[in-house]
Amino acid sequence: MTEPSSETLPLSVSGRSVLEVCTAVARDAGQLVRSRFLTDLSVSFKGRADIVTDVDLQSEELILGTLTSEFPGFSILSEESEPVINDSAYTWVVDPIDGTRNFAEGIPHYCVVVALARGPETVVGVTYDPIKDEMFTAERGKGAFLNGEPLAVSDRQEIPEAVLGFDLGYVDEKAGLALDMVRGLWPNIQGMRLMGSSALGLAYAAAGRLDVYFHHHLSPWDLCSGLLLVREAGGTVVSKTGAPSDLFTPSIIASSPRLVEKFLEATEGMPWRLDG
Repeated sequence: MTEPSSETLPLSVSGRSVLEVCTAVARDAGQLVRSRFLTDLSVSFKGRADIVTDVDLQSEELILGTLTSEFPGFSILSEESEPVINDSAYTWVVDPIDGTRNFAEGIPHYCVVVALARGPETVVGVTYDPIKDEMFTAERGKGAFLNGEPLAVSDRQEIPEAVLGFDLGYVDEKAGLALDMVRGLWPNIQGMRLMGSSALGLAYAAAGRLDVYFHHHLSPWDLCSGLLLVREAGGTVVSKTGAPSDLFTPSIIASSPRLVEKFLEATEGMPWRLDG
């Protein structure tokens, strides 16, 4: 857990806390998304393999409608919309469906992300998996939880004991370097998992389901909630250089402090670690 925060977050127009609004709207959006799972979708391409569906847009509209009515004036970073920059110290960071490719392909592993940041630091994070009805929540200085039960990162001590989770994203050359790095670690690990959802990858690291999760190129909405979940679960998140990560640090390595240190040692000098 991070140091307890002395900051008192504002209440919503209806008198609810930030965490209460985040969990409620994440659940509402999750129910919408789940109702459209395995149905006909309208799919568009944002890049070679980067897609958006009509359900992403519907989920985002639902979430932003609630957030802007409950907390008017906050800035917004949301995956499918242009940024909204206001004078507020606070910024909503939203991913209406993280794991859109899984969702569109009928793979039941995706989530909704709603988080609040102050500057580059997350103060409240919610990651909701509507398929499993798993609500991962964290508030700065108050711990991380799964459906109300406390979370803790892995207590394994060495990389040969570890299961690694990672994703490749859409930067092909860097993705290749990530695969080369995993090949360099194999067979001196227990296993590897490509998640298809970086937000769930980070949540699973916070829950100790993955011993280490790493990625080379994430956007703020991919990692905002997960950064806080891991740290509030007793873990640490650093960049590939080993520097502490924040909302605008694309590359991440997330685990317990011990395993992050061991991962950095085991991958020292590998091209993935050296690539900008």
